[in-house]
Amino acid sequence: MGDVLLALSIPVLVFASGIYAACDCWTHRAARLAEQDMLLLAGEIVDDAYAALGPLYDRPAARAPAADRPTALSPRPDATPDRVPSRPAPARKP
Repeated sequence: MGDVLLALSIPVLVFASGIYAACDCWTHRAARLAEQDMLLLAGEIVDDAYAALGPLYDRPAARAPAADRPTALSPRPDATPDRVPSRPAPARKP
């Protein structure tokens, strides 16, 4: 009787392995399809956002001539030059 069960267990094992492989394949296919749908939806969201906000990202008009632009601010007289540590602030007394 033990040999019969062993002989019958091999086809059952092969059949069960085939069902497992088919289900695994369907699961991966479903995941790929869901990923494609998600990417299409994300693309539509980006396209809609660009259509709504695109004018904000257009190139600005040509800059005004140098005479019309404000000049750079001059540093304070007590400011330290770049790459030099600043002086420590004076201690406050309460």
